[in-house]
Amino acid sequence: MRLNPFGTPRRTERADAVVTGAGSGIGRAFARELADRGGRVVCADIEADRAHDTATEILAAGGTALGVDCDVRVAEQVVTLADTAEDWFGGAADIVINNAGIGRGGEPIGQTPLRQWHEVLDVNLWGVIHGCHVFAPRLRTAGRGAIVNTASAAAFGTAPRMGAYNVSKAGVLALSETLAAELAGTGVTVTALCPTAVRTGILDDAAVEDPGAARLGAAMLRWTGRSPESIARTTLDAVDHGRLYVVPQVEAKFIWQSKRLLPTPYTQVTGLLERVLR
Repeated sequence: MRLNPFGTPRRTERADAVVTGAGSGIGRAFARELADRGGRVVCADIEADRAHDTATEILAAGGTALGVDCDVRVAEQVVTLADTAEDWFGGAADIVINNAGIGRGGEPIGQTPLRQWHEVLDVNLWGVIHGCHVFAPRLRTAGRGAIVNTASAAAFGTAPRMGAYNVSKAGVLALSETLAAELAGTGVTVTALCPTAVRTGILDDAAVEDPGAARLGAAMLRWTGRSPESIARTTLDAVDHGRLYVVPQVEAKFIWQSKRLLPTPYTQVTGLLERVLR
């Protein structure tokens, strides 16, 4: 077993883990990487077939996994997920990755349909709230573990025409920071993942109503997109070190620093660039 710099076992090795949104993209990469590290993984997804496909792939590679359907928008289903995982593991999970999410955007605030706000916040924010609400007390009682919440550089990048998505991810980041403070000293850590472009199918599933915004998103994937596998490895290594923030790409770090050092100029330049690039 590998050790972290403090000489203790890495918590992502041989971990009992729950991953939501495990049917594709970053979630599937998390599930596979955890299995590769010797862990048992509950692969949850709103699409039951996708969840079971990921579990089947892990089993075929010699790992241990269980596919479970779960709609993270429904708190009762997340409770059932936690109960199912505990029954299967024979105890509390070691790692919970609240990863399920959707991409939406393309219209400015005031023109974005309210149904889209509700849709995005229900999955991206309330789904993570439900995961933290259900799993955090269980991990606290166990006195160990880690929670990973998939946010985004959109949490602080605030790109125009992505209002609902930006707000949902900013909420996830604030939730993660608050939970980390509340769990300090309990043996449970919290990590917030904030990537920029990741080469997943999110744009295929996203309802981006403006063609210019869709083209811009596709260009970002070509120019700066990283593989979900590299994002998963980087994040889990950060969990081993107990880090709160994972900002895995250079451009994400640049956005992070620029926004904090020069908030007003950053916002003005972002708006101008968005109009030019469209």
